[in-house]
Amino acid sequence: MADYQAPLRDMRFMLNEVLDAAQLNKLPGLTAATPDVIDAVLEEAGKLTAGAIGPLNTTGDQQGSRLIDGAVKTPDGFKEAYRTFVDGGWNGLAFAEEIGGQGLPFTVGMAVTEMITSSNLAFSLCPLLTTGAVEALIKHATPALRDTYLTKLVTGEWTGTMNLTEPHAGSDVGALRSRAQLQADGSFRITGTKIFITYGDHDMADNIIHLVLARTPGSPPGTKGISLFLVPKFLVNDDGSLGARNDLRCVSLEHKLGIHASPTAVMSFGDNDGAVGWLVGDENQGMRCMFTMMNHARLAVGLEGLAIADRAYQHALGYARERKQGRRPGQGAEESAAIIDHPDVRRMLMTMKATIEAMRGVALSAGIAYDMAKNHPDAASRAENQGLVDLLTPVVKAWCTDMGVEMASLGVQIHGGMGFIEETGAAQHYRDARIAPIYEGTNGIQALDLVGRKLTQMGGKPVDDYIAAVRVTCAALRGVKDADGHLATIETALGAGVDALEAASSWLREAMARSYDDAAAGATNYLRMFGVVAGGYMLARSALAAQRSLDDGGDNTGFYRNKILTARFFAEQSLPQAAALLGPVTRGATTLYAIEPELMGA
Repeated sequence: MADYQAPLRDMRFMLNEVLDAAQLNKLPGLTAATPDVIDAVLEEAGKLTAGAIGPLNTTGDQQGSRLIDGAVKTPDGFKEAYRTFVDGGWNGLAFAEEIGGQGLPFTVGMAVTEMITSSNLAFSLCPLLTTGAVEALIKHATPALRDTYLTKLVTGEWTGTMNLTEPHAGSDVGALRSRAQLQADGSFRITGTKIFITYGDHDMADNIIHLVLARTPGSPPGTKGISLFLVPKFLVNDDGSLGARNDLRCVSLEHKLGIHASPTAVMSFGDNDGAVGWLVGDENQGMRCMFTMMNHARLAVGLEGLAIADRAYQHALGYARERKQGRRPGQGAEESAAIIDHPDVRRMLMTMKATIEAMRGVALSAGIAYDMAKNHPDAASRAENQGLVDLLTPVVKAWCTDMGVEMASLGVQIHGGMGFIEETGAAQHYRDARIAPIYEGTNGIQALDLVGRKLTQMGGKPVDDYIAAVRVTCAALRGVKDADGHLATIETALGAGVDALEAASSWLREAMARSYDDAAAGATNYLRMFGVVAGGYMLARSALAAQRSLDDGGDNTGFYRNKILTARFFAEQSLPQAAALLGPVTRGATTLYAIEPELMGA
C-alpha cells in the first residue's frame, strides 16, 4: 500500500489563494492565526499523519479492536499514536486557549482533520466524537460540569462519545427507551442499552465521557421527551482525580464491513444500581443539545468522504504509474505501457482528482463560513454566514461521502483484479468509505433536511444567495480571456448547472407546499445536483485564482495550469450531471408508489 502524503500544496492553494483564509486572522479571537502559523501547523500535521498515524492504517485494519475480559484493546500502536496526538495539542487545535485549546480557526482544524482521517480513518473517529462532545458541553453544560470535564476533553486526555441509537429504534431517536431517574443529590441514574457507539470503550485514554440520550419519568413521547446526560466511565473526585468505575460496560463489539480498528460498541448502562449521570442542558431538550454535537459531526463525516477519496487516489495513482499492461498505439509487440497512459484509466484518475479538489473546496468554504459566523463582529454577517453553514452542512456530509464511496470504488477499478485482493490495500479504502454515508443521519436524511428545512430557511435567502454567488463567478469567468478557452468552457458548464439548480430549487419550494412526497422523492437527486454545482463553483474559483497567478508569471511547475485543466475536466465531465438531474428531481412521487409493497418482488 502506498504511504500517505498530505496534499499540502493543494490545501494551501485552496485556503490562501481561493478562499482567502488570511481574512480569518482579522477576526476577534483568531488573531493568532497568522499565515505563517497556519502554514507551520499544516506542515507539522503532515509529518504527524505520515509518520505516526498513517502507518497504522493497514495493521489496524488487519488486527482490529478486540473485547478481552470486558475491556477493549485497540490495535498495536494506537495507544502510543494517540498519546503523540494528545501531547502535540492536536485535539484542541480549534478551541479557545482559556479552555485548553490552541485558539486557531475551525477551518484550519478541518484541514488537519482531513489529513488525520485520510491517513487513518479508524483512528480519526475517536477525536471526532470527542470534539463533538466539547461543542455540546461548551454550549449546554452547567459551569460545574464544564469545570470538571471540559479541559480534559479539549486536550484529548479524556475522550467523548455520542450515545443515541438503540437496538429497536435505528434512526428513529424518538423511540428510545433508556431511562434517567433523578436522585436526591441532583444526579441521575441511567439505565438502558445503546448500539453503534464509536469508541464506546478503548484503552487509549484514562476516562471516557459518554453523552447519553434518555427519558425522565413522565416525559412527553417522541423526541420532545428526550434529555441529554453526561455519564463518565469513571466518576471524578472533587480534586479532579478519577474515582470509582461507573455502572456501565461494553458488552460486545460489532463485526463490521470496514473501520475494523475502530471499536463500535454495544453499551449497557445501569446493570446494577444505575449509571451515575448529570443533566446537560434543560430537561426534555436533549435533541437540541445533541444536534450541537451532530451538526459538528456531520461536517467532520463529510471530511471522511473527502479524506478516504484522497487516500484511495494516492494509492491508485501510484499503482497506475508503476503497473505496465497493454500497449499504446505505435508501441512494438514486445513493449508495454504503464496503465496511466490508457484513456479509460486516465479518465478514472482525472475523475478522482477533480472530484477530490471540488470536495475540498466545498468543505473548506463551509469552514470559512463557520469561522465567520462564530467570530465576525457584525451581527448581520454572522447571521448570513450561519445560514451558509446550515445550508452547506447536509451537502458536505452527503455529497462528499457519496463521492468518497464512488472514488474509492474507482480506486479498486484502477487496480483491476488486484484491487479486489486485500493485500494491495485498495479494498480497505472501499470498505472503510462505506460507513460515511450512513453516519450521523443517513444521506437520505441529509437530503430531506436540505429540501425540507434548508431550502426554505430564512425565507430561502441562503440558497438564493448561493445561486447568486455562483452567477457572479460565471460573470468573472466571462471577463477573463485565456488563449485556450478553458475559462469559457468552465463558464458555459457552470452556467447550465446553476440554471438547473435554480429551476430545481423553485420547483421543490412549490412542491413542498402541496405534496411532501413529491418533494421528498426528488430530495436525494437535488442534493447531488447541489453538490455537483457547488463543486464546479469551487473549481471555477480555483481556475480564476490560478489564472491570476499565471498572469503574474507564477508557475514554475505547471501547478496553476493543472488547476485550470482540472476545473475544465470537471466542467466537461461532471457538471453536466446537474442539468441531467433536473428531470429526476421534478418527477414527483407517483411512480415510486405505483407498485404495491406486496408486489415489489414480482
